[in-house]
Amino acid sequence: MKKVFRIITKATALVMTLFCAIVFTLIIAADKKLSKDYFIVEGNQLNIDCQIPITTEYSGARESQSSLVDSGEKSDYSVNFRLFGVFPVSKANVTVIDNMSVKLLGQPFGIKIYTDGVLVVGMSDVDGEQGNVNPSANAGIKIGDTIKSINGKPMRSNEDVVEIVESSDGSPMTFVVVRDNVIKTITVVPIFSKSAGAYRIGLWVRDSTAGIGTLTFYSPATDIVCGLGHAVCDDDTGQIMSISSGELVSAEIISQKKGAIGAPGELKGRLGNKVLGELLLNCECGVYAKNSIGFDNSELMSIALKQDIKEGEAYIYTTIDGERPEYYTCKVRFNSDNEGEKTQNMVVTVTDKRLIEKTGGIVQGMSGSPIVQDGKLIGAVTHVFVNNPQKGYAIFAENMLLTAQDIKTEELNKAS
Repeated sequence: MKKVFRIITKATALVMTLFCAIVFTLIIAADKKLSKDYFIVEGNQLNIDCQIPITTEYSGARESQSSLVDSGEKSDYSVNFRLFGVFPVSKANVTVIDNMSVKLLGQPFGIKIYTDGVLVVGMSDVDGEQGNVNPSANAGIKIGDTIKSINGKPMRSNEDVVEIVESSDGSPMTFVVVRDNVIKTITVVPIFSKSAGAYRIGLWVRDSTAGIGTLTFYSPATDIVCGLGHAVCDDDTGQIMSISSGELVSAEIISQKKGAIGAPGELKGRLGNKVLGELLLNCECGVYAKNSIGFDNSELMSIALKQDIKEGEAYIYTTIDGERPEYYTCKVRFNSDNEGEKTQNMVVTVTDKRLIEKTGGIVQGMSGSPIVQDGKLIGAVTHVFVNNPQKGYAIFAENMLLTAQDIKTEELNKAS
């Protein structure tokens, strides 16, 4: 009898150990999948598309048992996620917002950016009387710095820098630069270049850039048009370009360079003369401009919040020829390695044979192309996988719209 009891005891302990291990594993998996912040449209409930059995609770009640969200009496609150309705997993903040509707675009655009200051993109030695030296590097200036002023004079172009250096007569010059959002004051002493016959400081700088991308949507509520889904960065430094001014202009796609493994393709186009918007912001979530041409409010499409997106079939709405966008099939899945970040939220795989035949999949110039699922905008293409052009990253449309709303709020605050 004792032997049977010991066997039952050991079996029970084994089962409990196995059960605890399963619960612990599910809790870790659920915590990784669940976000710490959610938005819901007023009048709706927070529904989590999760294969793991998760119960959403707040204020001591299950959400399905409460009228708090439906009442519209509260704009934000906290929720608790529990496994099987028992085991605590994590907490999240929930914000109730108005219905989010935008005009789907998907058309190509050109961008012109003029930097706020001049960006240091390279260095080279100056052939002075004492040999080859680099005055700027020796003084502490680095590639990626933005020169805001020299001797108190704002620097707005490459020509501004050349002019003030050549007229320096070799006197020490005070540079105000921005590095990693920190302002620094650096003294540089120009050297007379024997080959150039003028004073030089050994810097290459850039004051503007231009390129082509795809518009994602126009938001009537903010009167802002946005595109790219990622920042415009300098080709040499990789830094996000700070802007003093800029504009989005019309563009037309005239040809495609097909992508291949290790060699990303691109859409080739030409810029038009029609100004679409005055550039307001260049940030990690894309480029945002004040509507200049009167995008209309017809045929609006709702934006799907991240918890409403399903892994699986979707459509990329993009233009690979001329100016008219078309729908192309794809599949999306969540990027679990980037949970909680503003960008690269999904991995998108092109499945449309027409698009693969023409471009190889995702190519440069398609950044910003809207992704649609179940009649709602869920995101925008941002990057291509270098080693697999049929795959790339995408940003949640929710993150792009919230950025546009933040810009509008800031504008209203300034006006008041």
